Amino acid sequence: MSTLLNARELKEQASIVDLLSRLGYQPVKKSGKEHFYLSMLRDSDTKPSMCVNDRLGVWFDHGCGKGGNIIDFGLAYWPGSTFNEVVEKIQSAVEIQPEQRSLRPRRPVKVRNYVIEEIKDLGTHPAITNYLKNRGVFEVARPYLSEIYYAVEDDKGQRKAFFSAGWQNETAGWEVRNKYFKGCLGNKGITFIPGDLKRVAVFEGFLDGLSWLKENENAGESLIILNTLTLLNEGIARAKQFSSIDIYFDHDPAGHQATKDFIKALPYATDRSAIYKGYNDYNDKLVDMLRTQPIFDPFERKRKGFSY
Repeated sequence: MSTLLNARELKEQASIVDLLSRLGYQPVKKSGKEHFYLSMLRDSDTKPSMCVNDRLGVWFDHGCGKGGNIIDFGLAYWPGSTFNEVVEKIQSAVEIQPEQRSLRPRRPVKVRNYVIEEIKDLGTHPAITNYLKNRGVFEVARPYLSEIYYAVEDDKGQRKAFFSAGWQNETAGWEVRNKYFKGCLGNKGITFIPGDLKRVAVFEGFLDGLSWLKENENAGESLIILNTLTLLNEGIARAKQFSSIDIYFDHDPAGHQATKDFIKALPYATDRSAIYKGYNDYNDKLVDMLRTQPIFDPFERKRKGFSY
């Protein structure tokens, strides 16, 4: 077997469409640069809800609300496999050889043809505000998130304007989220929020971290937000400096495996995901709590259609 490419090289060179083809999956339809598949990550998919943009090197499964790069897909497709095993399986499937590195163009994992036009404090755009309120984190998000207004050029040089809630990672890339889109402007990277020098809480995504902050306002721990499980090893390396580590990963195969890998590397780390048992992640629990709690304000009851 040839020497493995590292994860960054694999993300930049491997084609998700090619990988799916070699695994026996073909798109049901195509629209521009996007390929639509019946999801192979779920058994119940009857409509093509998994979208792949091979030019950007990203996928998103609308049925389960998850997506990412080619390694994120591998972690979801081969549950129980370690990060390194997934990297090896992908390279074996798509047959990328080390000598091809200089021959193949280096394709960025995320969008490069974007321009950030303006960054504002939260509370300016009602759609962003409503999105974060519906996720239960608007108020606690104010010190950490911003409103990002950006434009993306298509192949014809035409610009399309977008807006999202966003937070910056350590590579100066912006992780952006709104009701319809989850992505990154620039390079992926960890987001670190400094706090206690001995205690740290580790999350897959910022919405989960914000959900934890909402319920633990005065806890004081430092926070590590991976922003993608492909940065698990970087997260482990960063967490080593702390003597107390709490892990809050998703209740799905990729999250369970990441938790195992994390604790294998740092055995004193503690899995705290039982706090949101019965939910996929911390934010799912928070959203459900907000949905089911009683509303006493009469104007809010009327707005939401409650009868008196």
